Amino acid sequence: MKISIFGAGYVGVVASGCLASAGHDITAVDVSAEKIAMLNRGQSPIVEAEINDLIAHAVQAGSLRATADSAAAIAATDVTFISVGTPSAPNGSVSLEAVDQVSAVIGRALRGKTTPHVVVMRSTVPPGTAEDRVIPILEHESGRRHGEGLTYYSNPEFLREGSSVRDFHAPPFTLIGAPPGDDAAVLRQLYAGIDSPLHVTPYRVAESVKYLSNAYHAVKLAFANEAGQILSACGVDAREAFRLFREDRTLNISPAYLRPGFAFGGSCLPKDIRSFLSLAQRKDVAAPFLHNVLTSNQAIVDRVYEAILRQGRQRVSLFGLAFKQGTDDLRESPFVTLAERLIGRGFELRIYDRQVQVARLIGSNRAYIDREIPHIDRLLTAEPAAALEGSRLVVVGHIAPEDQPALLAALDGQTVFDLAGIPALETKAGIAYQGLCW
Repeated sequence: MKISIFGAGYVGVVASGCLASAGHDITAVDVSAEKIAMLNRGQSPIVEAEINDLIAHAVQAGSLRATADSAAAIAATDVTFISVGTPSAPNGSVSLEAVDQVSAVIGRALRGKTTPHVVVMRSTVPPGTAEDRVIPILEHESGRRHGEGLTYYSNPEFLREGSSVRDFHAPPFTLIGAPPGDDAAVLRQLYAGIDSPLHVTPYRVAESVKYLSNAYHAVKLAFANEAGQILSACGVDAREAFRLFREDRTLNISPAYLRPGFAFGGSCLPKDIRSFLSLAQRKDVAAPFLHNVLTSNQAIVDRVYEAILRQGRQRVSLFGLAFKQGTDDLRESPFVTLAERLIGRGFELRIYDRQVQVARLIGSNRAYIDREIPHIDRLLTAEPAAALEGSRLVVVGHIAPEDQPALLAALDGQTVFDLAGIPALETKAGIAYQGLCW
């Protein structure tokens, strides 16, 4: 393909070298005369393993050139990659000044072209950038309508400095944000030689995954560093502890828990976080990241509670009381916390949880519920339909699969807060559905 790449920074140079080595004809575009001169001499303007050789070979073969002439680059190519910087603004938000400028430049250059053109965003941009910002700029400046001689895709990169060439050729997946009904055939063809899964998603999903990935990488680093300091203060070699920690591929290094939903609870997580923090306090080790975990967890309960309050005081049906489905453990259950707060605010509550039966609660579980909701026996119902009687507001925390058909059949006209992400609820007709973060 004939491809122009706007931005000869880290991402743009790596793409230029890698795509040229795959047999594509590349025109790199930048405002820096120094970068243009270096590239045309076959030299890389960035320091990165393997990239110098790729650039040198591509220039020698005539498959890579650099220019400051945007209009000429657009005229000579069919696909344009945007790879400009998106640094932090003074207020901490991302600065999209360069994205706006280059989008306008590309749009104006398209006015003088009669053939279709594809624009691809490689820069890291916030969700909504495609529909709210770049596509409108391209349409305004080019005089074209999106889908009519102009196609835009989001294609975030997942490159690590120091191994970016390897990452380009062997990514965990290739992600393409596209308009509805567009299978991104052009980019599928472009990446046909890369052996990795390829996912086509809505623009906003594609734009969000790079942010999500880097935020999680930062979370892992903060956790490892902070926990390592606490362990070290307790005489533990944190390197060995984390080596064994990483051996657990079922829960620790896995997809486990990485699904957005309601707050966590139970007899282990809240207790052990507090215990770990007490170690830090006794050893005088600062642990600001871990100190905010329980605060963050409580904020989710607060958010749901406030959303229910906005519906006005009325009878509420709560499905799920144990801290998760499939157990009767009520200790530190966020659903118990939510129920307690609603009762205290004057809401009439009916609760259904297949696993929770007052007569069977014993030991610390019974003591906890006697302390938190002493009249639970008057709130629990034996069947889903009974919990719904007279209620216009339903909160589904969790429900056993065998009870879902009865719940769905009994729902009719209620407002339903789905805290579990149950697909059948989301598609249920005749209810006012509200998801937690979906």
